[in-house]
Amino acid sequence: MSERTVAEPGDMDTKRMTRRTRWAHVAVGAAAGLAWAGALRAWMAELSGGMSSFTWGTFEGVLLPGLVVGVAFGWASSVGPAASARERRMLRWCAAAPLAFAIAPVLRPGALVDLLTQGLGGGAVLVALTAIAGGYALGGGRRIWARVICGVLALGVSVAGALFAGPLVRGPALALDSPRGAWLAVFDLALMLVLIAASSAPFRRLAATAASDGRTSQTGRAS
Repeated sequence: MSERTVAEPGDMDTKRMTRRTRWAHVAVGAAAGLAWAGALRAWMAELSGGMSSFTWGTFEGVLLPGLVVGVAFGWASSVGPAASARERRMLRWCAAAPLAFAIAPVLRPGALVDLLTQGLGGGAVLVALTAIAGGYALGGGRRIWARVICGVLALGVSVAGALFAGPLVRGPALALDSPRGAWLAVFDLALMLVLIAASSAPFRRLAATAASDGRTSQTGRAS
């Protein structure tokens, strides 16, 4: 007669707590992602000035990617060191989540042609790649030289974007020696640093699971 494994009440309670915790992380991440994307759209409106206009494309091209990225980072932050193989695969997808900012604008009709011929939308690609590089640099658990290179590139692009975006687009109106221009530069840099910090969550969890595997294998050999 085959024996059935009966789940202990304590194990079931732990699983329920884990699910609730995970949903809480996802909910907070979704709200934070929407807030960040909304702030990004406000920065874009300030940068464009009178040329800026809000359409339903704002939801598709900015807010929806922000929601997706926030959910991915929230889920990643809930993964513990003893992650399953499936969770580790998901963490790798979460690490690439900022690419949603680059992909979503290109999905609208004619956007890909504008990107290839005029460079329109290239800023979103740069934001996504900078976030991933910065997240990798802060994630830990990897070759230090690769993290240093990615960190320097991410910080350099973030600072350069903050310093030159306003003056290049609107000239003296957003010069750095004006209060409005200085405010916009600080706003830009703060947004990028927050995104980079959030992007490190999947990489940190991957590093934690790798370290946990290393300790487990050493304990197995010792025993």
